[in-house]
Amino acid sequence: MFRKLLITSLSIALVTFNVNAASDGDLVMSKKQSTEVKDCFEPLNRATFAFNQGLDNIIFEPVAKVYRVMPSPIRTGASNALENLSSLVTIPNNILQGEFQKAGINTGRFFINSTFGIVGIFDVAEIMGFEEYEKEDYGQTLGTLGIGPGCYLVLPVIGPSTVRDTVGSIANVVGGDPWYNITVANNTAHFSEFDYWSTRITSGIDFRAKNIDSFENLEKNSMDFYASVRSLYLQDRQMKISNSNTIIETMNDSDWEEIEAK
Repeated sequence: MFRKLLITSLSIALVTFNVNAASDGDLVMSKKQSTEVKDCFEPLNRATFAFNQGLDNIIFEPVAKVYRVMPSPIRTGASNALENLSSLVTIPNNILQGEFQKAGINTGRFFINSTFGIVGIFDVAEIMGFEEYEKEDYGQTLGTLGIGPGCYLVLPVIGPSTVRDTVGSIANVVGGDPWYNITVANNTAHFSEFDYWSTRITSGIDFRAKNIDSFENLEKNSMDFYASVRSLYLQDRQMKISNSNTIIETMNDSDWEEIEAK
């Protein structure tokens, strides 16, 4: 109870900071968002970015390279299952954004793949003609409501974010993510906190494995790797909020799935 109260208080504090950051962080409570996002804490962000790069070089990239050499059917199945699990966050955000048709289709996809697709390992819904939509999250929902991004942030381990996206992430642990509620919040006999964190870690490894070449190319061709990652992240988030069909070019490497807005 105390932990939930603490997280809720932090969320309120971040929202308050977000609303009051218009002069420093280009945040406006309006439907028209500025394309400029200020890097209010750049020295700290760059230090955190360097720390994250060190962790990536020592831990995440080597693990991702081992994961990448696993048989393709295993990686595809794991990726499908993680994608299916992410629907538990996408569906409520579809509803909050007024996209009821997408919410219905994504709900159908989740139940079909969770049952006939064996917890989502196989994408049976696609075979049955259910269209796959882009992931949604609470940060995107806040953006569609006209809440600006606030200042750019680099979070330890997690990586690029904004004040708005950080608040959106906190929403997951105060009731917005059913998978978190089942595993961590309730810690039942069937599901535990270990299940939640193992899926989160696997999701991160899966993403890193898919984008090894993209990150390497970006770093090699960037005069300022930090600035390049910041720019790509902010563009990607803006396109996801506007549901753009544009694809950001990333050094002629099409494997950076998170930089595609379908």
